[in-house]
Amino acid sequence: MTRKERYQFFTAYFLEYAPDAETELIYLNSFQLLVSVILSAQCTDKRVNTTTPAIFKKFPDALAMSKAEFDSLFPFIKSISYPNNKTKYLIGMSKMLLEKFNGQVPMTVDELILLPGVGRKTANVITSVVDKQPNMAVDTHVFRVSARIGLTVNAKTPLAAEKQLIKNLPAAYVHTAHHWLILHGRYICTARSPKCEECGLNFFCKYGKSF
Repeated sequence: MTRKERYQFFTAYFLEYAPDAETELIYLNSFQLLVSVILSAQCTDKRVNTTTPAIFKKFPDALAMSKAEFDSLFPFIKSISYPNNKTKYLIGMSKMLLEKFNGQVPMTVDELILLPGVGRKTANVITSVVDKQPNMAVDTHVFRVSARIGLTVNAKTPLAAEKQLIKNLPAAYVHTAHHWLILHGRYICTARSPKCEECGLNFFCKYGKSF
């Protein structure tokens, strides 16, 4: 199977079985999504979703969060990984939104990565989820699954994987393919004991054929 054929089958498969795949983070607007994605680093979406309702009730927007003291925000996220850093990031991010962007979440990667706590992966998530831009956020699931099924070849870094995926996926499906890869990695193509017998891609999966 050629690489082009792999991408064609991958796209056709998920268009049939998961055409409306989307993030499992719960949010109402771009600010809430940005907060949630920052919190989700090295943390599960499930944990984030149990934490954010209280945060958003107390700090519903950038203005409210920018006025937060460390000790008033920290208790809301102390159960999440790296709470000290993330508390500082959220306050700093909110202040910069007000200072540079009139309190609105910008929709370019270059602008987003200026914000505290926001790297390329987070910026790609925001622009692809909110604005459906053809940007690919490569987390551990995307990196693993795309390599196992042969969408990426010898990609040593997330950026290298991102470039290969962007180059070969139809632009119209990039923002959705991000979720296809994440959810497939989260529930089927897991890091340990992947459920190859349940996988509709196993007939061309390089990893599955290695057993």
